[in-house]
Amino acid sequence: MKEYIGVDLGKRKAVVVKKDRQGKVTGRATLAVTQAALENYFSKQDRKSQVVVEASGNWMFLYETIEKYTPQVMLAHPLKTRAIAEARIKTDTIDATTLAELLRLDGIPKAYIPPREVRDARELLRYRASVVALRTGLKNKIHAVLTKNAVECGWSNVLGKKSQQWLKTLPLRPCYRQELDGYVRLAEVMTSLIEEITETIERLVQESPQAQLLMTVPGISYYSALLILSEIGEVERFPSAKHLCSYAGLVPSIYSSGSKSFHGRITKQGSRWLRWICVEISVHAANGDASFQKLYRRVARRRGVATAKVAVARKLLTVVYAMLKNNEPFRGRNPRQRIIAKAWSKKRSEVSGHPPGVMVSA
Repeated sequence: MKEYIGVDLGKRKAVVVKKDRQGKVTGRATLAVTQAALENYFSKQDRKSQVVVEASGNWMFLYETIEKYTPQVMLAHPLKTRAIAEARIKTDTIDATTLAELLRLDGIPKAYIPPREVRDARELLRYRASVVALRTGLKNKIHAVLTKNAVECGWSNVLGKKSQQWLKTLPLRPCYRQELDGYVRLAEVMTSLIEEITETIERLVQESPQAQLLMTVPGISYYSALLILSEIGEVERFPSAKHLCSYAGLVPSIYSSGSKSFHGRITKQGSRWLRWICVEISVHAANGDASFQKLYRRVARRRGVATAKVAVARKLLTVVYAMLKNNEPFRGRNPRQRIIAKAWSKKRSEVSGHPPGVMVSA
């Protein structure tokens, strides 16, 4: 018998509530968040039953564990599930019951569940970003030790090869010497890890025609290309470029009252990773293409550099959307960009067997 199953997922336990077609509660259970407990419970449910879980930090474990038993698993958008977010009385059982009822009434605001290969790519890319952030923290620690000793580093990168040699021979008191040596050793390990991750990412990019396509845009490297692709997922799920920019949180917020409307700061809702990488590469895009540079300078004069970066990031994402939808390389005004676009089109035609002018879906 088809049932509607709501799951309130926590770190250690999950509260499950089942309802039938008429809205009657047919079962409640509290499960340990382990593979054995989840499989034991959901393997006994009807495959036609629908399951909904609110997006949380460990939703992927639940989804990957039960999808072979109950394929109809939905992910509820946490910000849009107002019935739960605005409840005066909140318990795990009440939240699971509300989710089951919304599922029965077809009122679940669904969040996108990317394919497993995309989820794996996201995890790898975010892992690299976290290791880079840790190494940046170590750089700050090293600079702090140097400042305490009134020593100034003569190199822009304090963890460069020459700088590290200099740091190891720097005369310091024993306490600072031990501290500095420890930070340098940790940084060497971080650098080695980043190199290993980079090799894996480069291999993934070589196997992805879409990533190579995005790399024709000035400012987009192998890392940013794969990160943009993994955060977008399936570009067909966005009806337009505006929807993609909204997903990245790069559109201005709107406050409307009566006949008056005010535009505020960008919403910053959606994929923070996609927003971050687009803003990061916006300056490189402006330096590499005349149209991006013109927009950057115009907005920077009126609104400042920070707003100009956001404007270029939004336009960059619009261009990326068109490229992925049409499977075409970036065609800028610079002669070098035209050569790259022509070479990519020729390579695509050789692989697909179509002439360069023919559109081919990815």
